[in-house]
Amino acid sequence: MSQISYKDAGVDIDAGNSFVENIKPLVKSTKIPGVMGGIGSFAGAFELPKGFKEPVMLAATDGVGTKLKLAIDSGIHNTVGIDLVAMCVNDLICNFGTPSFFLDYYATGKLDVNVATNVVAGIAEGCKRSECALIGGETAEMPGMYSEDDYDLAGFSVGIAEKSEMDRVSLVRAGHKLIALPSSGLHSNGFSLARKVLFEKMNLDFNEDFNGKPLIETLLEPTNIYVKTFKELKNEIVAMAHITGGGIVENLPRVLPENLMAEVKKDSIKVLPIFELMSEHVDRDEMFRAFNMGVGMILVVEDKNVDTVLSKTDGYLIGEIKEGSREAVMI
Repeated sequence: MSQISYKDAGVDIDAGNSFVENIKPLVKSTKIPGVMGGIGSFAGAFELPKGFKEPVMLAATDGVGTKLKLAIDSGIHNTVGIDLVAMCVNDLICNFGTPSFFLDYYATGKLDVNVATNVVAGIAEGCKRSECALIGGETAEMPGMYSEDDYDLAGFSVGIAEKSEMDRVSLVRAGHKLIALPSSGLHSNGFSLARKVLFEKMNLDFNEDFNGKPLIETLLEPTNIYVKTFKELKNEIVAMAHITGGGIVENLPRVLPENLMAEVKKDSIKVLPIFELMSEHVDRDEMFRAFNMGVGMILVVEDKNVDTVLSKTDGYLIGEIKEGSREAVMI
């Protein structure tokens, strides 16, 4: 009677080992002070940084959503890892946490070592842009759960904050100004709607010329990472809102107390061309609920610090905090 191996069942242990060897230099390239040990152990280790009076550990997790479908279909795999890191670390800094380390989970139907290596190369690049370390991860080859070419990603970021600095909501006051930091595109939200509009409704293709380059390049433009901006301007920022799924109207109220509203001047927003293109087929209010519309992060800033923040970023004023119920109002 013939014997069946794990490989016959669809899981290639040798491919997994080859993949680990490929990513060792990528992981090493993200090493920062605090990292203990290297890849290959059962858990990653990071020493708590010194200098905090009351250190609090913060954690954030996220994925890339259906943007992965475009990466898979186009064969462009080296940018979605940046998105994965960005979606986690951009959340951490909104609670005034400094990202320390990152872990990833990569699941696929059949492990393609080259594809997986490209994905992790993007994750490593995202970590370097975030000044945090990639200290571990998990790769799961699951035939029957995913088709051979499909893969999914999840990311986990941990950072450290000073306990006294975490409650930003209580610091927000009427009269504070709202500064928009531009997004690089869709970031990692709204792609189910974007794919339906662009490829089903408008019948466009990946290589369609859009502003002088293939449309797919605009769609896969990786998410901006705002960690360095946060570190530089931490003392000038009252609060931060990461603009993800739900857009400005859903995310900005998360940094407001019950008695204050955010008044946003819609005409002040520098809407990116990709959103203008899709707005031909989607109601404008729906656009602002589904997409970031060109705004990746909103900073709440005291009036006295506005000029400093504007001079050190590519941000611009879009509104202010006023008395009212806890909501973001687009005017």
